[in-house]
Amino acid sequence: MPGRTLPTLPRSDVASHNSSKSCYVTIGTNVYDVTSFLPDHPGGGDLIMEYGGNDVKQILKDELSHSHSEAAYEILDDSLIGFVATEPVMKTVIKSSHPDEIVPLPPSANGEAELRDNGVDGDLKQPPVYAATGMSSAEDLSRDTDISVDYKMHKFLDLNRPLFPQIWYGGFSTDFYLEQVHRPRHYRGGDSAPLFGNFLEPLTKTAWWVIPIIWLPPVAYGTYHGFQGLSTAPEAIAYWCLGLFLFTLIEYIVHRGLFHVDKYLPDNRVGITAHFLLHGIHHYLPMDRYRLVMPPTLFLMLAIPFYKLAHLVFAYNEFAAIEVFSGGLFGYVCYDVTHYVLHHRNLPSYYRELKKYHLQHHFADYENGFGITSRFGDWVFGTQLEYVKLVKAA
Repeated sequence: MPGRTLPTLPRSDVASHNSSKSCYVTIGTNVYDVTSFLPDHPGGGDLIMEYGGNDVKQILKDELSHSHSEAAYEILDDSLIGFVATEPVMKTVIKSSHPDEIVPLPPSANGEAELRDNGVDGDLKQPPVYAATGMSSAEDLSRDTDISVDYKMHKFLDLNRPLFPQIWYGGFSTDFYLEQVHRPRHYRGGDSAPLFGNFLEPLTKTAWWVIPIIWLPPVAYGTYHGFQGLSTAPEAIAYWCLGLFLFTLIEYIVHRGLFHVDKYLPDNRVGITAHFLLHGIHHYLPMDRYRLVMPPTLFLMLAIPFYKLAHLVFAYNEFAAIEVFSGGLFGYVCYDVTHYVLHHRNLPSYYRELKKYHLQHHFADYENGFGITSRFGDWVFGTQLEYVKLVKAA
């Protein structure tokens, strides 16, 4: 299933949300749920309540009665829950020979042109917003989060304080945790938010170039050692390539079956914290440059079982086991370096397509698109992302 975009809500439904228990406001065709902001509004929640279920575009622009800063609009951006088809929009839909170009909102390029031809203007040119992440595009992943506003709004994690104790002692339910951790934040231009805030902090950060420096020498040694023990070069190459191929499947299986075990996550702090440390933090802060590749200590713990497994499966020939493991280890180096460049570098056309594909896994649909170095696993197991063509162009 592709990532679900925000719904188009009936006008009557929006108008009915006008109480302190549930308060919606609109700006043009955008609908915002500002309920949680009512107690924090500088002028008091009653001022917002006056416009509950109604449009606030004019009052936000009224300098005499209600001057608003950019922060007010940022709060609204975080509160977007859907779109509303206003009366002029619906009149155009009724007259249109292609109503599907107009609703559900936002309209396609043709639908927008038809609306403007019928005198409907306003905030129509909106990109699709994905319900699970609250984002529209890869560019949103790099938009700095207003830390204080985000914490007041969502009551999840304060990015100015160490994250680990907040997760451990937060008392979050699994549903709330998963809802929040898959809504990406961006910390101060891509720096690393504090995780432990103590001597363990350096162990959580790894520059991308550390990966090839540490792991390519073992790859070279293992490859050479395996060649020495096998009878022919073609045999050694075949085992090495087998290891590389197997890593492609392991990459997919670990990403989907371990890192994204969301539906089976136990509703307790041990499960939630383990999920956050393994992969949740990456979805929460996807553009953090120093938490895009796996820390060597963590990878070593994961690699040892695979090393033993290789020797178990290929017990008939130790050198074959070493060759297979070396090919797989090289695949891991390619995986981690590729993961970094997909987030932070521009490369040739093949990698540009991979970049678009992977970043959509973050901003649109985290339940699909698990391949990093290739889409092979997604193709085999039917979890390919279907991007661009499924979303109406603005």
